[in-house]
Amino acid sequence: MGLFGLGRFSVGDLLMTALEVLKWLVVVRCLLSYIPHNPYQPIIKFVYDVTEPFMAPFRRIIPLAGAVDFSPILLFFVIQIVQSLVGRYL
Repeated sequence: MGLFGLGRFSVGDLLMTALEVLKWLVVVRCLLSYIPHNPYQPIIKFVYDVTEPFMAPFRRIIPLAGAVDFSPILLFFVIQIVQSLVGRYL
């Protein structure tokens, strides 16, 4: 048994878990766009701070289409591809 019980997890397991958490944070961020909220509230700020570095490159590639932001959809596709590659090779 490793440090803090992490001995059973491989790098692939940790990467898959991190990608899954990122997907859920993107879902939360998308849901937040439909409700009024305070972006400086600590939990909401955390969601924005974690997801923005991943969504910003997609926003530079494909700009907003009116009021629709396609960066979460593209990020989901990339996460799915990475998860399938990790699942297949690690």
